Amino acid sequence: MSLRILLVDDHTILREGMRRSFESAKETIIGEAGDGEEAVALAVELQPDVTLMDVSMPVLDGVGATRRIRQRMPDARVVVLTMHDDGDIRRAALEAGAVGFLTKGSSFADVLNTVRAAASGETGLSPELASSMLEAARRAHAPAGSEPLLSDRQVEILQSIANGATTKQVARQLGITQKTVHNHLNAIYRKLDTQSLTHAVLSAVRLGIIELEPTTAN
Repeated sequence: MSLRILLVDDHTILREGMRRSFESAKETIIGEAGDGEEAVALAVELQPDVTLMDVSMPVLDGVGATRRIRQRMPDARVVVLTMHDDGDIRRAALEAGAVGFLTKGSSFADVLNTVRAAASGETGLSPELASSMLEAARRAHAPAGSEPLLSDRQVEILQSIANGATTKQVARQLGITQKTVHNHLNAIYRKLDTQSLTHAVLSAVRLGIIELEPTTAN
């Protein structure tokens, strides 16, 4: 079954190009929006598998639209697409609830793979995202004397995902089922009072439960 994708970009030509590319890949574009407010309305109405969201748009930008979509639909999957790989924008998008971040210089193959991964729930954190989140976490101070909230297995799973593993890879590494991994993640979300994998990782870093190592430039 093909994915149901909502395209959000204020440039009609870019949307048309993306539509053709996704349709060639046998995926379905169920709607298009040219600004953030329209994107929120269509996301709520159409319930796409994934929303591919531009950042710089009139009326309401992509970060604000992502935040509103996640508030209305906590399980929504939003992949942010932006012109520049800006650390502040990346952090803002993640904090708003985006599950992926791409630049418009990315190949369509990368876009397609990221959208499909987002739809399947196989959202890993790329080294670039991990580095960005580490930088944000360093600005916060872990509460003095705070006690770990997660079990050893939950810490192990979250640390592996923070290091870039997908849930399938974590299941193989630990010799457990993917369903068990997802059950642990759901428990982590409850304990950390979040509904987002990226937020869970960031919260765990801030609390000193896990660590993220900065990446080095090639």
